[in-house]
Amino acid sequence: MAKANANNFGSSDYRDLFLKDRVLIDTRAPIEFEKGSFPSAINLPLMDNIEREQIGICYAQHGQEAAIALGHELVSGDIKAERISRWIDALEREPEAAFFCFRGGLRSQTTQSWLKERGFDVPLIEGGYKSLRRFLIESLESSLQESNIVVVAGRTGVAKTALLNQCDDSPRLATIDLEGLANHRGSAFGKRVKPQPSQINFENAVSIAFLKARYSEALTVAVEDESRLIGRCALPTDLQTCLANAPVIALQASLNERVNHSWENYILQNHTDWRNASEDDDQAFDSFAESLRASLQNIQKRLGGVRYAELSQIMETAISEHRSGNAEAHKAWIEILLRDYYDPMYDYQLKSKERRVVFSGSFNEVAAYLQS
Repeated sequence: MAKANANNFGSSDYRDLFLKDRVLIDTRAPIEFEKGSFPSAINLPLMDNIEREQIGICYAQHGQEAAIALGHELVSGDIKAERISRWIDALEREPEAAFFCFRGGLRSQTTQSWLKERGFDVPLIEGGYKSLRRFLIESLESSLQESNIVVVAGRTGVAKTALLNQCDDSPRLATIDLEGLANHRGSAFGKRVKPQPSQINFENAVSIAFLKARYSEALTVAVEDESRLIGRCALPTDLQTCLANAPVIALQASLNERVNHSWENYILQNHTDWRNASEDDDQAFDSFAESLRASLQNIQKRLGGVRYAELSQIMETAISEHRSGNAEAHKAWIEILLRDYYDPMYDYQLKSKERRVVFSGSFNEVAAYLQS
């Protein structure tokens, strides 16, 4: 088994690994990778889930030496050759890639040793996943402390995310799309076709985004006003505290503008996403319609029985008209929901932020303010 070499990456290298989006090859089992890894990581495991479980049982019952012997027995012959071949293919595509396992121990070292026998001297991440994860948790805290962060707030549908994305190319302003990282639009209707990342993956992505902003030329970091949860992804506690105390920029738009923006995103774009995910247009529409019904049902208690029944009927009429080609019919229930449900909630929340508001204006006015 190969010892660590000078080409391995230690704790002083972690920052550059993430800033440069260096490809990281995760040799842990798929079940570990799915629970949480890093945005630039790919999973090419030394052992699959079943093999990992068998070795874990052997280790508990008979100790380390027996577990290592079983590992070499399970991952041998054609299985070993196939896994080495996959690692070599990845290295030929990404020659600067580095390997890691959970703690930088046996799995990644075994990988390094086997590849060295094939003429590939690949670096390992010392400390493995555990050390990288700890680094990101600690770096988020320092990034939040050292960055000048402002929060863009506004009623539902004012296009906060679109504003941040438009301002993203400003050299002195960094914007972080938390909803994009969570793959969710934030409201009860924000669920997207593809699933959200795991909580750990979300936290890692958030930490890396703030790390990149911290080491950019940006003087200010702008993020959208978010509650504790974006879908099922929870904001890190330090970030929640930061957003609760940061200066606020209030983005304003008319009800008609907000209806149109919500319609374009929650209806047109969502329907397109469902169609792209399915080869059957009818099935895609059924899935899209069911997602709307489920979203409305999720807030049934907060709406109250009478208002829920009214909106549900208007939505069903809109779904029927949309199926016949009139997607604009959805604007009727969107307007009611914005005006009577979301706006009162936002106005109540804004009262607690009034003292922190440093600027208020339209889309173009706020964009100019952020970029100035």
